[in-house]
Amino acid sequence: MVKLVEKSPVEGLLPMEINGLSLTELVPGAITSVMPYAGQKTAASEALKALVGAAMPGPNRSTGREGARVVWTGAGQAMVIGAALDPSLAQHAAMTDQSDAWTVFRLEGQGVEDVLARLTPLDLNPGVFKRGHAARSLLGHMNAIFVKTANDAFDILVFRSMARTALHEFDVAMKAVAARKALV
Repeated sequence: MVKLVEKSPVEGLLPMEINGLSLTELVPGAITSVMPYAGQKTAASEALKALVGAAMPGPNRSTGREGARVVWTGAGQAMVIGAALDPSLAQHAAMTDQSDAWTVFRLEGQGVEDVLARLTPLDLNPGVFKRGHAARSLLGHMNAIFVKTANDAFDILVFRSMARTALHEFDVAMKAVAARKALV
């Protein structure tokens, strides 16, 4: 696989820590979109489970764990994050390397939902959006994928070309939440 981008667009700017919240960049290695062919969803899911230990997720869900996660990204499609896929999966699904297209941020800490409430229209309330949930939505004006990986942590994928803009949006929202807490 040829790597087109060697340097992170936010290199040297992270980690960022504000009032108990931290923002870091994850470097998952491989990111591959997977779209099972018609009638091949079950076979593709079983092949993924054998290859990376995680099956195709249902709508708005993710499967797997750190190092090999499969994230629902739309009807009939998912992204495998953190695990290189064997070409044998191509008999069941179309695969496209997306590794150089995305930047993955991890936002974590108590009150993470307060920060994200300023950035996305999604209802990320812990009673609604639980660990393992995933959704495609907006982060400010950018397309993003949100994956809740722990009770107080989200992995957020944005297009690499928008990484610095996303970083700015996170910074503003984190500082605003910290300022509001300081008033209470």
